Parts: sequence; structure tokens; C-alpha cells
Amino acid sequence: MLAKKSVLKVAALAKNPQPPLISRTFITQAVITGLASHFIFGKDAQLADNIENGKYSNPSTKSNDTTSIDLFKRPMEPQYDGHVPLYLHEKFLMYLVSSAKSYYHPEDGINIVQLGESTAIPCCLENLKQIMLKDDVGRRILRERPNISSETLEAFRGSNLPPNSVGMTYFKWLDKEGVGPDTRAPVQYIDDPDHAYIFKRYRQCHDFYHAINDLPINIEGEITVKCLEACNIGIPMAIMGSIFAPFRLKKAQKERLYDIYLPWAVKQGLNSKPLINVYWEEIMHKDVNEVRESLGISKPPDLRALRKEQRRLRKELKIRYER
Repeated sequence: MLAKKSVLKVAALAKNPQPPLISRTFITQAVITGLASHFIFGKDAQLADNIENGKYSNPSTKSNDTTSIDLFKRPMEPQYDGHVPLYLHEKFLMYLVSSAKSYYHPEDGINIVQLGESTAIPCCLENLKQIMLKDDVGRRILRERPNISSETLEAFRGSNLPPNSVGMTYFKWLDKEGVGPDTRAPVQYIDDPDHAYIFKRYRQCHDFYHAINDLPINIEGEITVKCLEACNIGIPMAIMGSIFAPFRLKKAQKERLYDIYLPWAVKQGLNSKPLINVYWEEIMHKDVNEVRESLGISKPPDLRALRKEQRRLRKELKIRYER
């Protein structure tokens, strides 16, 4: 009986053959192995095929692949000594941080430096470049690229400068304020070399604007010079400084600025010749009054003397009312 059933089962399988039963575990293992071999050995297998078919190229000699993204690669190669190329979002972040720090800690020079370069919009610097190119002296400055430093100005200190000359006025102001030509930081974050030099020149000439107008290095003097630069040169940081910096001042300081010094700075800045085109190194022996007249600048009231006199009056009134 059993033999008969076995014979019938074999006969049925012969008529309708079925695929062999494969374990699900075996299928899963096969799939995993196939995927792993693709990702782990796929590149090696493809490399072997390329070598066999003569399509192999050495990665070390391969040209730059513009489709690949390197998160640590700078947006460009440095364009001049000390240049630090930044992405747009990095400049924006530097602007946010430096503007906040400059507002609360204006005494820290690095904040002002970073704010200036993060807001140095290329179109503004290009406009300054065109102003310089349209002027004979400005073109020479761009071509010769003079550098204001202790080393380049040392020869003037040893020379017999007239008492009322630009050079003597400048050196006396430096000594009075306790600063020097080398205190200005180098430009790092402006990409175009011409724009970087123009911004450097603007930064180095800042002390001459202080000196010929006898404006001290204090918050009021700085805001006044920034306003003069904003109206004359159009540097964005100077515009921001002259608008927002007065918010932090005391009442007496605001009154002096809004009543006397900001109106003076606006008038002088708009009416005077472009100060970026002044070759200061070549006019060190000239009379400072003649230079002011040629530039269209009139000297403002003495800020130091005015502050001193107002403090004396406040003290006198306080004593009088306390009696």
C-alpha cells in the first residue's frame, strides 16, 4: 500500500514539476550580500573593468571636478598678501557680530575693523575707484599705491617742516592723541585687490581728516569724522556710524553733535573735494590753511575746548544751586 502511494506521488511530480523550496533566510542573506558587495566592492569592480578596457585615469592627474563640493575649500584663492576669502554667509555673520559688538564696545578696534570690511560693498568701492580714475592725482595714487606708515613718514619727521604745515599739524595731532600711523589694521576680507587698496587708503587717511580739523579721538570726534567721510566718500560703515553711534551718547554730547558738529560735517563733506584723491605724502610741507581752502574745508570749533568750557559751566551751576 505504501509503495503504491509513493509511486503515485512520484508520477504526479513528474507531470507537474515545482520549483525547489528556498529558505527565506537564504534569500535575505543573498540580498544583503549582493547590496554589500555592490557598495563595498562595486568601485573596485568598476575600476578593474576600466583598467581592462583601457579607460583608467589616475585621480592625481585628473582635472578639477567642478561638480564636487568641498565644504572646507575657500570661495577663491587669496588675491593679495593677507587676503582671507569669505563666503557671503560668513561676511553676513561677521557683519551681525561686529555691528553688535561695535555698538556696545566701540573702544575695541577689531570690532570696527571687521564691521568696516563686512559692509564694504563692492559697488561703493567701485564708485570710489571711478572717482579716483577721473582725477589726475587719484589715478597716480592707484598706480603708485603709496602706503602711510611710520617707515614711509619717518623722513618727514626729521625734516624742517614749517610750523603750520600739514605734516607738522599731523605729527602734533598724533603725539597729542597718543597714536601712530601703524595703528591702522591691514585689509583682509575684501576680495578685489583694487578695492582692498582703496579701502586701505581710506583707513590710513582717516587720521589726516582728524588732524587737519583738530578733532580728538573720542566718541564725538569719531562720529564727526565718520559723518564727514560718509558725506564725502560714501563708505557704508561711516554712514552707519554717523547715524547709529549718537544713540549711546549722553544728553550734553548729543546736543554738541546735533547742534554744531554733525551739521558742520555734512556741509563740509558734501561741498569739499573728494578726500580720497588727496596725496597727503606730497603736501606735508604745504600750509594747512591753504590745503583746507583748496579742499573746500573750514575748521570746526575746538571740540576739546568746548567740552572743557561746558564742564566748567555745569560745575559752576551745580555749586551755585547747592548753596
